[in-house]
Amino acid sequence: MKINQYQYLDGAWDQAFEPTTGNAWILAFGQRGVLSEAVSSLQKAYPNASLVASSTSGEIHGDEVHDNSVTANVVVFDKTTTKLVAFHCPNSASSAATGEQLGKALAAPHLKHVFVVSNGLTVNGTALASSLQQAVGAGVSISGGLAGDGADFKETLVIAGAETATDLVAAVGFYGEELSVSCGSWGGWQPFGPIRVVTKSEGSVLHELDDKSALSKYKEYLGEQAGSLPANALLFPILIQPANSDRKMVRTVLAIDEEAQTMTFAGDVPLGATVQLMRSNTESLVDGAKLAAEKSHEGRSDQAQLAILVSCVGRKLVMKQRVEEEVEAVREVLGAQAAVTGFYSYGELSPRQTGAPCDLHNQTMTVTLLSEA
Repeated sequence: MKINQYQYLDGAWDQAFEPTTGNAWILAFGQRGVLSEAVSSLQKAYPNASLVASSTSGEIHGDEVHDNSVTANVVVFDKTTTKLVAFHCPNSASSAATGEQLGKALAAPHLKHVFVVSNGLTVNGTALASSLQQAVGAGVSISGGLAGDGADFKETLVIAGAETATDLVAAVGFYGEELSVSCGSWGGWQPFGPIRVVTKSEGSVLHELDDKSALSKYKEYLGEQAGSLPANALLFPILIQPANSDRKMVRTVLAIDEEAQTMTFAGDVPLGATVQLMRSNTESLVDGAKLAAEKSHEGRSDQAQLAILVSCVGRKLVMKQRVEEEVEAVREVLGAQAAVTGFYSYGELSPRQTGAPCDLHNQTMTVTLLSEA
């Protein structure tokens, strides 16, 4: 397994692309305005590669976090094979069907892992992850993330091979027994304030809390910061616990509808669930990133060669100029040998830890580690 990393800044790549032979996988993340231009040169240099790219809310390149750049990873496997598939997901209601399509297209003997990059604004990540996991089977791990658009929430891009679209979901399947994959995810947010009950919802759209408008109730919590919704909602995610369940999920707002007085999230908000507001600080988020790295490293018999970090844009907004501290915390756990890449997203797809099913997470750091024997 050979990894070459490149960075696109100020209209140019930092170095010439190295020719490859064999089965190449290209993974690129970048700011929406420069992504297509940068990726076009990758497509020309590696026409036969399984290329996946997405727009971001910040790019992770090594131990650094950048904006207005593109980071690219050209990975050549010795024994592992890959398959790239992509389908359009024009709206949230199409998410489960899209996940099933992806899974059926990838399902085959020796499928070890699936890495997914989804559009960030027209998808229900919960339904996508659940249907994809069901289609490929419980023994296949899945990770990835929802594309970002800074803190603007206007448009996200996904590129799969030669296709670029705002509603695309792309997935790469990895096949072979020599590939070692492990995952971990953690947050670092704390609940506060009163506990409310979801009394009206449809999938990822929240209508009412305690029989009152969810949007008006949320604005009460935010006070003066409510004027900058949905961006400021990234600073105050909600903790959801479904009725009669010990499972807890963190969700952030993707969009609001002033006329309907509703809030749309990246994943399901179940009827009857309890809801509580959350907040955090830099130290807690850095601790959460370290714990995610530790979870991803548990049980591994070898050192990771590639680490893919997908962290939430909300964490970046809280940590501001200290955002690189969470990347450094992951590096401290993994050691110097791993090539590190990743992006800030509108949602993270990952098991909580290796062996668990994939789920949508918000406001977490997720770490996917890969190595080849």
